[in-house]
Amino acid sequence: MGVPLLVDEYMFRAILIPFLILSLAALGVNILVGYCGQISLGSGAFMAVGAYMAYNSYVRMEGMPLIVALLAGGFFATVVGIFFGIPSLRVKGLYLAVATLAAQFFCDWAFLRVGWFTNNNASGSVSVSNLNVLGWTIDSPLDKYLFCLAFLVVFGLLAKNLVRSAIGREWMAIRDMDVAAAVIGIRPVYAKLSAFAVSSFIIGVAGGLWGFVHLGSWEPAAFSIDRSFQLLFMVIIGGMGSIMGSFFGAAFIVILPIFLNQFLPWMGGLVGVTISTALVSHTEFMIFGALIVWFLIVEPHGLAKLWSIAKQKLRLWPFPH
Repeated sequence: MGVPLLVDEYMFRAILIPFLILSLAALGVNILVGYCGQISLGSGAFMAVGAYMAYNSYVRMEGMPLIVALLAGGFFATVVGIFFGIPSLRVKGLYLAVATLAAQFFCDWAFLRVGWFTNNNASGSVSVSNLNVLGWTIDSPLDKYLFCLAFLVVFGLLAKNLVRSAIGREWMAIRDMDVAAAVIGIRPVYAKLSAFAVSSFIIGVAGGLWGFVHLGSWEPAAFSIDRSFQLLFMVIIGGMGSIMGSFFGAAFIVILPIFLNQFLPWMGGLVGVTISTALVSHTEFMIFGALIVWFLIVEPHGLAKLWSIAKQKLRLWPFPH
């Protein structure tokens, strides 16, 4: 809570607000991929559904409260997520990834070509303004930060308790060995579709926040397949099957590009080499790729596991024996 006293407007807009919203989205992806073991490449589509349906709920229904509109976007994302999660009852692995990829392509086409979603706006983009909740006008970066933080805290606590509950144990049983889980009485249909539903709802709410709070004005390109891969990378690097890993992954993905944009030109200046913006962008992709391969091979549980190991060692330091 002391963060607002220490940072400026740039930090809010470029780092803190994107970090909070992407952490929420990564939390939803982690429930599906990390806890239930169902690969998904349609996360960007579910964010888009949440954003556009929250927009339509907010614009078309007079007096619609902002929070209710965002939750409505999450509800419609849940419906779409369950529909595209049905193939998980028959296929898994790469086949399921391709099935969820279909959701991404379908939603990209729908939001680009069907005028109803954009309120028949000729430019194809939508925008929202004058956000307020119970008389609180969400206008300044601090207001947006606190609003997103409230959503993240609520959904983080819900997710933490959910994965510890009976349904959370069912998800993990399906992830570890679905045949054995079915033998001991766990219903794969219920477990898989419930994971898709919860995951899509959280991702949809995050999509609404991304559009309403962070962007303000957006078009379908804001939720392209790149967003789906970005969220999957967050989960892999942060740690699959870990609530804390979602936060670590989001922080890494948000901060790394900003760090490279400052660090590489500075290093190039020291040795007399000019570093172009394109090289910085390519370096970012190379680092992401190398880290993903490294984490999948060396530490599948990601940064969350490394953090846990570090805490254990610090508890014993300086007397390891």
